[in-house]
Amino acid sequence: MTDEFHKPTQYSGDKFDTFEGGEDPAQILRIAHDTAHALVARARSSNDPAVVERLVAYTDEHGVDALSELWARSSAKSLPGALWRIYLLRLLIRQDPDGTAYLFQRGSEILGTIDTAVAGAPMPTGPDEITELADEILRGLFRGDFATALDRAAAFCRITAAGCVSVADDVDLITPERGSELTTRALRLTLTGDELSTCARLDRAGSLD
Repeated sequence: MTDEFHKPTQYSGDKFDTFEGGEDPAQILRIAHDTAHALVARARSSNDPAVVERLVAYTDEHGVDALSELWARSSAKSLPGALWRIYLLRLLIRQDPDGTAYLFQRGSEILGTIDTAVAGAPMPTGPDEITELADEILRGLFRGDFATALDRAAAFCRITAAGCVSVADDVDLITPERGSELTTRALRLTLTGDELSTCARLDRAGSLD
């Protein structure tokens, strides 16, 4: 964490969904759904590209605490839950673009699925490319096909998880702590990818609320 709360909050790779919301869960959930729908509606109704760019870069200026208070306790199979996961993934990528790009590139080399094509990152994938991918996914949520953007994020999670497992195997004998950390991250990314894929299916069915 930084000491200045107006700056973006720093996250490590193991802090998915760890924040608590307000004291009234029912009220928090209502606010979460209302704000998520309002945010998406605002972006889709505006013809000003700057609106989307401000939403994409929101956590760069304001940090993630406000979004955490609104959305972190929402169901993973909901609109605010999906938005929270996408923003958090973007923040984690931007805090370690080199490391994330390395894990993503490793995963793309060993994962024999269509996920690399679905994610849509240039190959080879360096820190600039992985950072731009995160922004493109968020832009897609706000001005493109919402379900497709969720599928791209889910593919990113699966590819990076595969990279984590591969690197964990390499380092496990030398630095078991690092291997354990990467294995845990892989499990978390796999779960997040599954959740985002479910949200994509719900959105296509008109059931993502």
